Amino acid sequence: MRILVVGASGTIGRAVVKELGQRHEIISAGRSSGDLKLDVTDRGSIDAAFKKAGALDAVVSVIGKVKFAPFADMEAADYAIGLGDKLMGQVNLVLAGRKHLAEGGSFMLTTGVLDSDPIVAGSSASMVNGALNAFVMAAAIEMPRSIRINAVSPGVIAEAMKDYGAFFRGFEPVPAARAALGYAKSAEGAQTGQVYRIV
Repeated sequence: MRILVVGASGTIGRAVVKELGQRHEIISAGRSSGDLKLDVTDRGSIDAAFKKAGALDAVVSVIGKVKFAPFADMEAADYAIGLGDKLMGQVNLVLAGRKHLAEGGSFMLTTGVLDSDPIVAGSSASMVNGALNAFVMAAAIEMPRSIRINAVSPGVIAEAMKDYGAFFRGFEPVPAARAALGYAKSAEGAQTGQVYRIV
């Protein structure tokens, strides 16, 4: 398969490229690195990247900024970060990409453990992850040309604990390589409308 990995230079993205790259052709994309430059907050950038990518069998999205802060300090603009980037960035990848994927192709979006196991200062991430999971389940029943769509919801990534460990006390970290298996299960499987929880 020809698989576009958006966010390929990130911690999970690198693991996904390593896993799927053993068997498939990978086209990497990101804001500042990769085979293609792609800014998920800019629909024009997304459209241009898909045009340059050519025929695709799958799209993996491992991107998404959200604001971590105590709820008492959060304002509408803080929530807008996650809504515009992680949520609508991934939704726009699907909206643009559905026209470029081969029949029977697949999308894999990224949510995260906070969709079902919230933490202090994580209300934005929980909101966005939950919305993406619901989007995946609903979009799956209307996808054209037998295109599939799933979400991967990993726990806190072990390699990121140095940055996020203080937020995730008591959580068992997930190695990025194990999280990458969720994307392989989605890309190389047959299910759709699923949320693969990697914990």
